[in-house]
Amino acid sequence: MAERLVTGDKAPAFTLQDSHGKEVSLDPASGRSTIVYFYPAASTPGCTKEACDFRDSLASLQASGYDVLGISPDPVGKLAKFAANEALTFPLLSDEDHAVAEAYGAWGEKKNYGKTYQGLIRSTIVVDPDGTVSLAQYNVRATGHVAKLRRDLNLDA
Repeated sequence: MAERLVTGDKAPAFTLQDSHGKEVSLDPASGRSTIVYFYPAASTPGCTKEACDFRDSLASLQASGYDVLGISPDPVGKLAKFAANEALTFPLLSDEDHAVAEAYGAWGEKKNYGKTYQGLIRSTIVVDPDGTVSLAQYNVRATGHVAKLRRDLNLDA
C-alpha cells in the first residue's frame, strides 16, 4: 500500500481523462486550491450522495478559491453517465489502473462483510496553489463529508 499523504507533502502530479474524454491535470499554477476526492464507484448510493453534496456546494467552494476534482477507477463512459444522471458540474476523472489513487495513498486494503481485498479508499486531499498538500483525509464517510470538509477548511457560512 502506498504511503498516505500528510500536510506539507508535495502533491503528486497527474493527468487523467474526464467524463468527456478530455485530459485534465492537477494545475497548481492556476492560483487556486484543488479539492481532489477519491470515491470507489460511480452511481452507487454513497458515491452519489457525496458527489451531489460536492455539486451542491460547488459555487461556494469555488467562490472561496477551491476547485473540485473527483477521481474513481471507473471507465470514462461510466463517468459520463454518472455526470449526466446527477447533473455533476465538476470534472470526474477516470483512474482505471488506480495509479493516481496509489500515488495519493487512496488505494489499499479494505474489509467488507468479512472479506479483505484491495480497493479505493474514500479520501480527500486538498492541494494548495503551490502544489502542497494542505489537508489529507482518509476513510472519510460519504454522508456529511462535504459539510465536515467545509468546517475543516473554515468555510462555514
